[in-house]
Amino acid sequence: MTHALATVAPAGPLAVAGSWSRSLTLPPLGNLDAYISAINRLPLLTLEEEQDAARRLREHNDLEAAGRLVMSHLRLVVSISRQYLGYGLPQGDLIQEGNVGLMKAVKRFDPDQGVRLVSYAIHWIKAEIHEYILKNWRMVKVATTKAQRKLFFNLRSMKQGFRADAADGDTHRDALSDEQVGAVARGLNVKPEEVREMEMRLSGGDVLLDPSPSDDGEDAFGPIAYLSDATYEPSARLEATQRDAMATEGITQAMDALDERSRRIVTERWLKVNDDGSGGMTLHELAAEYGVSAERIRQIEVAAMKKMRKALEAYA
Repeated sequence: MTHALATVAPAGPLAVAGSWSRSLTLPPLGNLDAYISAINRLPLLTLEEEQDAARRLREHNDLEAAGRLVMSHLRLVVSISRQYLGYGLPQGDLIQEGNVGLMKAVKRFDPDQGVRLVSYAIHWIKAEIHEYILKNWRMVKVATTKAQRKLFFNLRSMKQGFRADAADGDTHRDALSDEQVGAVARGLNVKPEEVREMEMRLSGGDVLLDPSPSDDGEDAFGPIAYLSDATYEPSARLEATQRDAMATEGITQAMDALDERSRRIVTERWLKVNDDGSGGMTLHELAAEYGVSAERIRQIEVAAMKKMRKALEAYA
């Protein structure tokens, strides 16, 4: 996991620099609890301090002022990140993405608008976390339009609200009823079928494309075994073309290299298919027709097959 502190390292236009940031004792990388404990000890800025730092950043590109604004609001990012722990993503990664949103907010913050940075930054922090969740929660995107994104981030909490309001006998009901689907659709201004589709996709689990071998050493079977399509892969198409040519022109030339008796034996034994799905004549039937033993027919067949194989190799 890339630790959230990496987002406030000295890099980029909002790098934390100056004696104020260097005087901080930061926790070791990789220890999320220590990081949260450390940022909770950072001092909050008063309104006057915040506006002064914001003006110094905007007017003089003061990176030390930017560092003060960012560091004093890191606890806000941690608080917001806890709201998204239900998506199964590491909190450290959520914090890291939220810190990116915080720095974007600091860069664009205008102290003359009459609002505190905390109110302004919430939008940017959540937007960055939302984008991260949508990109990483599932391999297949579940929300692409603005309405779908709103549905994605509200459906889970709305379902929990329905379960809390349900009667004792229905508390274990997981799927939304028709009435609840309609209520969600009206509340979020989407179609009922979109609510059902999103509910189904949220309830579905991830499947490993290429699972690891099982404990007994046998290869596990996963979608990777049947999802690949090599129809238009150049080497596959070339092989298919050569195989088709071999099965038509190649076989014809190989058969032409045989004498009439050998050609008929091969045809009856390997190439003929009757209407009922059965093959051609048996060794004994051919032996009776040519007045020789079945073993002799088999020898002629073997010799003919060897001759055909050489002809096919020459054709290839």
